Amino acid sequence: MTESHPGATATLPDRSSTEPTAPSAADRRPDEAPAAGGPGVPGTPDTSSSAPGPSPARRSLALPIAITLVAGTVLGGAAGAGTTALVLSQQQPDTSTVTGTPTSITVNDTGDVTAVTAVAAKAAPSIVTVHVSSGQTSAIGSGVVIDDQGHILTNTHVATLEGATNDATIEITDASGRIQQATIVGLDPIVDLAVLQVTDTSGMAPIEFADSSKVNVGDGAVVFGAALGLPNSVSDGVISSANRGITIQSSAVPDSSSTGDGSQDPGNVFDFWGFRNNAPDGSQPQTQTPSASGSGTISVPVFQTDAAINQGNSGGALLDTDGKLIGIVVALANGASSSSGSAGSAGVGFAIPSDVAQRVSSELIATGTATHGLLGATVSNATADDGYAGARIQEVVSGGAAEAAGLKAGDVLTSVDGVVVGDATDLTAWIRAHGAGEKVQIGFVRDGRPQTAEATLGALS
Repeated sequence: MTESHPGATATLPDRSSTEPTAPSAADRRPDEAPAAGGPGVPGTPDTSSSAPGPSPARRSLALPIAITLVAGTVLGGAAGAGTTALVLSQQQPDTSTVTGTPTSITVNDTGDVTAVTAVAAKAAPSIVTVHVSSGQTSAIGSGVVIDDQGHILTNTHVATLEGATNDATIEITDASGRIQQATIVGLDPIVDLAVLQVTDTSGMAPIEFADSSKVNVGDGAVVFGAALGLPNSVSDGVISSANRGITIQSSAVPDSSSTGDGSQDPGNVFDFWGFRNNAPDGSQPQTQTPSASGSGTISVPVFQTDAAINQGNSGGALLDTDGKLIGIVVALANGASSSSGSAGSAGVGFAIPSDVAQRVSSELIATGTATHGLLGATVSNATADDGYAGARIQEVVSGGAAEAAGLKAGDVLTSVDGVVVGDATDLTAWIRAHGAGEKVQIGFVRDGRPQTAEATLGALS
């Protein structure tokens, strides 16, 4: 299910589904696949503080005419596996180092800390940098520690080098600067999430999950991760949109899942950043297209934020003003790129809501796979002739959830469990956000009359 916002689409790992898909954005079956994508930060004198403090000021956004949605993974050797926390600040004679956490947090002026400083200090032990390599290809992303068993949540496109391999070498640098190898516990290309695991959890602290269903537009938001390969990078802003759906290119690894199901609209799908490899002689990295990325697309539910998101932030944390996790960074929109293949933040970034991330990660840890709901209907974007924005049912699958709920071809679906559906991408994204077998309330319009129906979702396979 995507939101009705022209140009606000993204593409990430997409595990294709087996049902027929719609002419535009389909939800006959979950038609999404995988995608892929740390550590310490400046803090306050009291590292246990989560005092809210003043909310970040709202910023005006000037969106380029042609935006490009890309995954925020730094590809190449800009920062090696041995990179330690970088503190980029003005040199001042008097500095204070805050202790009490596994990370040394430098605060240049202890008398003038902010709410963002407090958030960064609290979350630092929970954020890691993820270094992934396979052959001549390497990438840097971010990750979030989610429990005391060494499980780390990131993006599928980070763990698989954007769908190139599911057998890459993965190293984690934690908040103390320690490096250790990680293994893949499970990949979920449908919403571009992956769970990794390390053996030594000393010095790490599990992130606290927030209830993302209570996040509002205008709430303060802090992005924490390895922006452009620089660990411990923090940016702040607000939640620009609370319930959006975007389309991203799939990062499903060939042979590990099906690829595209033909439902994507190539004109509204955006690619990942190109891989940047280190030349054997250590010279400037060369741009290269991943050789084995998934060919399909996926629709994912997201928060939109104007907090700066750059390459390397993929898999990192989107935090509220209490330092709790409200989302996992998954993609960014950008209107221009440099000759070197990099581009700056356009103030339009996206993160998968924490409620979805928590459900999916729990299932990955328990079974190695995650489930996603299937409505059982082929849909397309509603038009002016339908009288309402939403997803218009083109065909109902016999025996599917939509048929059992009494939905029919021609119905315009307008909401899922109270989340407004602006178009077919929104519908697909928010159906996929639910697990198989869950009951959802579907708002729809038939013959000009708004109605509701309860559907028990099938399972995307």
